[in-house]
Amino acid sequence: MSRRMKLACLQLLMVAFQATLITMSYAGLQYNFYSSSCPNAEQTVRNVVYKMIDADPTMPAAFIRLLFHDCFVMGCDASILLDPTKANGQPEKTAIPLRGYDAVNKIKAAVEAVCPGKVSCADILAFAARDSVARSAGFSFPVPSGRRDGNVSSAFAVFSGVPSPFFDAQQLVDSFAAKGLTADDLVALSAAHSIGTARCSGFTNRLYPTVDPALDAAYAAELRGACPEGGPDRAVNNSPVAPDTLSNQYYRNALDGRVLFTSDAALLTRGDTAAKVRESAADPTAWMARFAASMVRMAAIGVLTGAEGEVRKLCNATNA
Repeated sequence: MSRRMKLACLQLLMVAFQATLITMSYAGLQYNFYSSSCPNAEQTVRNVVYKMIDADPTMPAAFIRLLFHDCFVMGCDASILLDPTKANGQPEKTAIPLRGYDAVNKIKAAVEAVCPGKVSCADILAFAARDSVARSAGFSFPVPSGRRDGNVSSAFAVFSGVPSPFFDAQQLVDSFAAKGLTADDLVALSAAHSIGTARCSGFTNRLYPTVDPALDAAYAAELRGACPEGGPDRAVNNSPVAPDTLSNQYYRNALDGRVLFTSDAALLTRGDTAAKVRESAADPTAWMARFAASMVRMAAIGVLTGAEGEVRKLCNATNA
C-alpha cells in the first residue's frame, strides 16, 4: 500500500473513530464544554503546548505521565498539581518526582489571560496530554471536558493507586480494572513507554544478580553499562529507538525483548495482552485508534463535575 493510501485510510479511520467518541458519554463530561464560556480554551492550550514541545521534545512524556498519575491516584481532578502547605505537607507530588508542573502553571496562566476563572486545571491536563499525542505521534482526537479541580491530595494514595513497574500481568490487569479500565486499555496505554525516561532503580531487578532471560542479551549489556550495580540512579530512555516519538514502536520493542520494566515484559506472559501487543506492533493505525479511545476513558476516571470541587485560579493551590 502506498504512503498516500495509508494516510487516506488513517484519516478515514480517525474520522469514524472521532464520530463514535462524540456520541459516547463519559461520567458527566461533555464535548465542546467551553464553547460558550471560553471558546478559545482548547486552542490556547494547544498553542502553548506546541511551543513547549517544539522547544523541548521530551515534554509529551511529561504531560502524558502527569495525566496518568493524576487519574490513577484520586481521579482526574488535578490533585497531582497541588503544592505542600502547612495544612498538608505531603500532597501527591511529594511521593514521586515528576516533570511538567511549571509547564502546566504556564498553560494555566495563558488560559486565565483569555478566560479568567473558567477552565479547570484538570481539563488543562487532559488537553495538554491530548495535544502532546498530536505533536509527538501525529494524530489527534476529541476530549470531553467539564472536569472540576479537587481540594484533596495525599502522597499516601499514590502508592496504592499507581501500578508498579514491578507488577506481573495479573496485577496490572487488576490495577486497571480497579479504575474501570480493561486489559485492552492497559496494552494500548503502555505505548506511552515509547517515550520518556526511567531511572535505573525501576528496572535493575532485571539486570542483577542475573539478567532476566526475557531481555535481549545485547540490550541487557547496554543497560548494565548505563546502570552498573550499585551505581548512580541515572535516567535511561524508555525506548532504544526514536525515544521522543510516541508510536507503536513500543510493541516491537517488547517483542524483541527491548523494554525496561518487569511490567512491560509481563504483557507477553498472558494470552490476551500478548495478542494485543502483536496486533499493535503490526498495525500502527489500529493502535492509534485504540490509544486515543483509552486516553479518553482514562481521562474520565473519578472526575468531579457540576458543583463538585472548584475551578482553581492557580493549578498548584486551592482557592481557599
